[in-house]
Amino acid sequence: MKIYGLTILHTPLSQPSMPLVTMMDLSSFSFYQHPSISEFMSFFGRMLAERTPQGGRESVQEGSYTAHVYNWGGTEQVVGVLIADHKYPVCPAFLLLTKALDDFMAKVLTSSYAMPSAISFPEVQTYVQKYQDPCQADAIMHVQQELNKMKIVLHKTTESVLEHGERINDLVDRLNVLSTQTKVFYRTTKEQNSCCVLM
Repeated sequence: MKIYGLTILHTPLSQPSMPLVTMMDLSSFSFYQHPSISEFMSFFGRMLAERTPQGGRESVQEGSYTAHVYNWGGTEQVVGVLIADHKYPVCPAFLLLTKALDDFMAKVLTSSYAMPSAISFPEVQTYVQKYQDPCQADAIMHVQQELNKMKIVLHKTTESVLEHGERINDLVDRLNVLSTQTKVFYRTTKEQNSCCVLM
């Protein structure tokens, strides 16, 4: 089980999302893959943050990753995205997101909910390191009752999140925010994964 990244984003209505704080742990990948993987995960997280409804919680699988997204809702317009492997359990992922967003809201945002110009939230690194072991989520299990009342939508594929007729391959190809190297990396891993079928 592995957490690859945790990002907290600001998602103003009708505007692109903006990462506020992020922490990636790409130590399980080759050093030379880090830039492409980091760029793709950032793109994937931003896309899902912008498409998750306010107050919504969703888990979306893409390739060998699962992104867990929690849109805080309200006037803050803050979304947490946790990207992990498929083995990382859903419940601890959302407990971690809830804890991270609670702490972020309490420590970073003012009572007026104005987004500060400079954000310091070093706790994001602690969360990614500490919760690599999902059993550590026991420390925040008191949130479990609230979480059980919420609806978590599990999408089997990224395509189920995309708008009618949209495809992830088309988005990757036409977006200017992704480098050519990342686009090639995405297509190569997609082709490599398509040859293997588990029975």
